[in-house]
Amino acid sequence: MSETTAAPPAWSRSFPATPAQARVARGFLAGVLHGHPVTDDAVLCLSELVANAALHSDSRRSGGHVTVRAELRGDCLRVEVTDEGGVWEWPCPDERHGHGLSIVGQLARTWGRTGDTAGWTVWFELERAQPTAA
Repeated sequence: MSETTAAPPAWSRSFPATPAQARVARGFLAGVLHGHPVTDDAVLCLSELVANAALHSDSRRSGGHVTVRAELRGDCLRVEVTDEGGVWEWPCPDERHGHGLSIVGQLARTWGRTGDTAGWTVWFELERAQPTAA
């Protein structure tokens, strides 16, 4: 008899790639996390990635979209934002922008990107802090 393991909880949703949709994406993630200890940091990081995709990727073109995927494995949350590609410029040459990935880098345990000019996925992982021994 073989033993099967249930897949970890995962959620995915696509959003129109407009700056206003960052708010909707935040609500989506907050809703699926149901107050998990990393919710506030996850929502902030997600907001930065969705805004980046809506402003800087080819998703910003008419009809463009971004897809948010979240997976919870024990105390580790992985969130991915996939866009429709384009040229990757970081740090951003416009001084008004370019701080979102720095925020993600400070809050996340780890983060990165995969893909190419046809589509980028930027992801981050957060882990609930473990209590320290006294």
